[in-house]
Amino acid sequence: MTILAVLENEREIPPLTQMLVRLAPDAELLCFGNGLPALAAARKKEIDIALLDVRLPELNGLDLGQYLQELYPFVNLIYFSEGPESAYDALLQHASGYLLKPAEEKSIQRELNELRHPAVQKNQKRLFVQTFGNFELFVDGKPVAFKYTRTKEIVALLVNNRGAQTTNGEIIATLWEDDGDPEKKASYLSNLRQDLQNTFAKLKLNGVILKQRGSLAIAADRIECDLYDWLEKRQDSRYHYLGDYMNQYSWPETMHAELDEISWSFDET
Repeated sequence: MTILAVLENEREIPPLTQMLVRLAPDAELLCFGNGLPALAAARKKEIDIALLDVRLPELNGLDLGQYLQELYPFVNLIYFSEGPESAYDALLQHASGYLLKPAEEKSIQRELNELRHPAVQKNQKRLFVQTFGNFELFVDGKPVAFKYTRTKEIVALLVNNRGAQTTNGEIIATLWEDDGDPEKKASYLSNLRQDLQNTFAKLKLNGVILKQRGSLAIAADRIECDLYDWLEKRQDSRYHYLGDYMNQYSWPETMHAELDEISWSFDET
């Protein structure tokens, strides 16, 4: 569990840190006196709980909280304030708590014990990826609809590559092989990447697709996937490979053969 603490008065950070060490000894603590570096850190590390002063330099606490929710929909926001004037705004954000300063240790303990999004709920991944049979994506149990059908195929390729960065050239070569004008395909790929970004942002799936210059990857630890679970647990997996893998696509034959070989090895033991 990672706790982000951002306080206007940096002199208040050491006593709050000591308090959090006592209350949540297993948590990783990230502490700042400014909203902007705190947001930069949050983009690199998933935040479970954010303790935020409403008033902060450069980026106020409520705006920081909104950005954190866009990054991590199940983040627990607990605000500190000198008075109740921002409580309604915090309520509209569905914050987990709102404490008047100076907050006592027992009050913080109560908020940590009564989180809006408990750890058990947060550990349930929202995106389920089905690869056995036809390839499908489900968010909160509902199928994901993209503007372009090829966008879904890009996600299938990233899942098939199991977290490895996949370059634009590799995506084009896989999806279109030698068919068509390379410049037109590159332009079309740009539209597909934008569709992927827009769709996942709308579904609040930030951080699932890892982007680098000219390449994409799937964050394997952010999704529930029958393929990944089966490869890890084999016969103990809740999912069962029955010889069908991403049936609507022709390019996964190498992985298909690998899965067949693994499955056959079960019969030999």
